Amino acid sequence: MDYVAGVDSGSTTTKLVILDNSRIIGYHVIPTGANCVRASQNILEIGLKKLGLDREDIKYIVATGYGRQKIDFARSQITEISCHAKGVYWIFPHVKIIIDIGGQDFKVIKLGGKGQVIDFAMNDKCAAGTGRYLELMSRIFEMELEQFGHAAAFAQNKIDITSYCTVFAETEVINHISRGTPENDIIAGIFHAVAKRLYSMAKHYIGSEKEIAFTGGVSKYAGMVKALEDITGCSVLVPSEPQITGALGAALFALEKLRGNN
Repeated sequence: MDYVAGVDSGSTTTKLVILDNSRIIGYHVIPTGANCVRASQNILEIGLKKLGLDREDIKYIVATGYGRQKIDFARSQITEISCHAKGVYWIFPHVKIIIDIGGQDFKVIKLGGKGQVIDFAMNDKCAAGTGRYLELMSRIFEMELEQFGHAAAFAQNKIDITSYCTVFAETEVINHISRGTPENDIIAGIFHAVAKRLYSMAKHYIGSEKEIAFTGGVSKYAGMVKALEDITGCSVLVPSEPQITGALGAALFALEKLRGNN
């Protein structure tokens, strides 16, 4: 058996995918916490135990994500841009644009006809538009993230959130609440504002494309998917497990490297 694994060490969550040849046989997502090395070790142990495997059964491991250089049990480290591209191309081979929202950044990736990365842009300098930003917003409404992510579907009239800065946007949201603006309308406005920020960075890459692959934990929020569709005019495709595309890509690279070494 050619068991290989990909570990995506993200700022908020750590993801693992284990392949047997080209078949996914296991995947897991856990909080990264304060120690990305410990999280990566824990998730590998969880994955192995679930499948009844030993560490020696995994022939090749590739690490990706912001903590990838610290994962010393991986034989290779590959950037998250390349791994997201690889994973999404495996799921949606016809899609040329990827938007990924992580805990502390968001990125846009343009692919070529064979899934190669042609260009990309990343925002990792500002929290606005990231998973962390939306988590902070959900706390204002005292909502769990899942509830917050679906509340926009019940909006009657979304309001405009004009501030990009997290601090100013928070003040703007609180002012709307104090005026008695319906919460669902405010939340729809928050997602719409994030979508506009994403589109300002992505429109150059999207061009005439009609479909976008949307990955990361935020893509589980129906309100965010709807806002992206409205702003971009594209169909937004979300993988069944949108958080693991980077780890999947890492595992696919691991499989290629294993076969290349044999």
